[in-house]
Amino acid sequence: MSTEHHGEVHHHRKHNNAQRFETLIQALMVVAVAILAVWLVYGFMNTGSGTPSWMQ
Repeated sequence: MSTEHHGEVHHHRKHNNAQRFETLIQALMVVAVAILAVWLVYGFMNTGSGTPSWMQ
């Protein structure tokens, strides 16, 4: 009986680690999107001419 209980706890721990890893990945994706958005706005604000040379 104690062996079965230990197996359930061990399986539960793996499930928690998977959830933590998935949450970490989601948080990193949100941070990456936020950084790219700030970089995009910064690029628009600091362009010398309004139109890039390849569009002229």
